[in-house]
Amino acid sequence: MTEARHQVNFITGNANKLSEVKAILEPAISVTNQSLDLVEIQGTLEEVTIDKCRRAAELVGGPVLVEDTCLCFDALQDLPGPYIKWFLGSIGHEGLNNMLLAYEDKGAKAVCTFGYSAGPGHEPILFQGITHGKIVPARGPSNFGWDPIFEYEGKTYAEMDKAEKNKISHRSRALAKLQEWFAKEMTA
Repeated sequence: MTEARHQVNFITGNANKLSEVKAILEPAISVTNQSLDLVEIQGTLEEVTIDKCRRAAELVGGPVLVEDTCLCFDALQDLPGPYIKWFLGSIGHEGLNNMLLAYEDKGAKAVCTFGYSAGPGHEPILFQGITHGKIVPARGPSNFGWDPIFEYEGKTYAEMDKAEKNKISHRSRALAKLQEWFAKEMTA
């Protein structure tokens, strides 16, 4: 078994996100977890992630990894964007689809931004992954956010098995950049 060369404290209360991050990063990077109730500012995805990362590093007093995900509808100039969690909670999958009823363009992008901070006072470093797809009526299990309505190459995220999704998802693309950065740090 390969021993992890790095360890990250992933700040999340979302068991599904934690499972995906561990599946993608381990064993190369050991993932521990802590759930913190962090207030999220309003702003761009990058601003939200940087602020969340700084706050988490201060609260933990050490290195942290945070993540923010958004779902951007092309027809709505990237809304709901970083507010997808609240939109989904308020109007559900059907409501998200209804937001696009008046538009022919159902294109969307799933964007994941990870922020890593070496600890308090260290500027967060961002790693972003994007997957382009489209919004469709819900298909597949509805146990992980908006996965049932985001389709990539004919399948919704919810219809994909975990290994398949972890190869192409916005989260895996962002984590690949994080892994690359850690690898460079080891040789620096």
